[in-house]
Amino acid sequence: MDKLIRIGIDTSKSVFQLHGVNASEDAVLKRQLRRSQLGPWFAKLEPTKIGIEACGGSHHLARQLAALGHEVVLVPPQYAKVYVARGKNDAADAEAICEAMSRPKVQKRFVAVKTAEQQAAQMLVHTREAFIRRRTQLSNAIRGYAAEFGLVVPKGLAHLEPLLARIEEEEASVPALARELFRLHNAEYVHVQIQLRRIDAMLMVFHRQSEMSQRLTRIPTLGPIGASLLVAKVTDPKSFKSGRDFAAWIGLTPKDHSTAGRHRSGGITRAGDERLRSTLVVGAMAVIQQVMRGNTRLASPWLIELLKRKPPKLVAVALAGKTARIAWKLMVSGESYHAGKAARKNVADPNNLQEAA
Repeated sequence: MDKLIRIGIDTSKSVFQLHGVNASEDAVLKRQLRRSQLGPWFAKLEPTKIGIEACGGSHHLARQLAALGHEVVLVPPQYAKVYVARGKNDAADAEAICEAMSRPKVQKRFVAVKTAEQQAAQMLVHTREAFIRRRTQLSNAIRGYAAEFGLVVPKGLAHLEPLLARIEEEEASVPALARELFRLHNAEYVHVQIQLRRIDAMLMVFHRQSEMSQRLTRIPTLGPIGASLLVAKVTDPKSFKSGRDFAAWIGLTPKDHSTAGRHRSGGITRAGDERLRSTLVVGAMAVIQQVMRGNTRLASPWLIELLKRKPPKLVAVALAGKTARIAWKLMVSGESYHAGKAARKNVADPNNLQEAA
């Protein structure tokens, strides 16, 4: 077999499809391996470049192959898909991954391989998100069922406990079976709240142990949760060439609808991580509310000027995008946030106002 210069692997639960090319870009390897065969086969192969589609389990596989001396890259699925020649099968997918990893444009978009510790941190964040979603589901279910018996309360978790107390008192209008089911929902809701407190405590431990996370909290719009989210989810900030690229990855840059020399910008793209984006927007909105109440200690001239011309929610998105760019700079440079320095830069560069708006 000719010397392999590149191998693309299409992964699955048990069967892995390999596609390899030589220096002349001729396909010299087309093979299927089971999971138990993968490690021994690559252990015998001399070090080469391997491409895997970034998906569930890909980081673990990349670490295993890298330990055998191979150079492993993770290709984003959307960049590999365009190279699928025809049809949809494992062989075509492996060939597309092998082709995509050779393209300069795709090489700039490779996903950084996460360490086991980084994946544990992301697991902590995602587990917290799952419990928050479950709490919301339970809250909505309790309120919805209660409305069927004429017990209506406003939205918000603060109204849930008084509602459950009212249900226990309404023996005439709420049947015994329904009250028993409400107790089951309440028990699960209490359990979720306890687990959330435990996870928040773990997140605070992670924040205190991370020097980068503590530096990020000096940004007015970021608290411990927002800073921890950034550190956990952004495993390699240097993979972004600019702060704007980083903000675009989160989905905080405007859509481009330009054509025929006319430049038009729409709403934000909403690409990337929804939880990270919403956390940045909520933090920005908290600062804006303080400014609107007269507390200008956290306000910069840029923010005050923008609030005069734009509605608060739009300004919150602009401020969240600015926070993302500042956070990227701090993560890459290792510097600490200085409010005075940021304010002077905004005054000196009026284009910042136009871009944020």
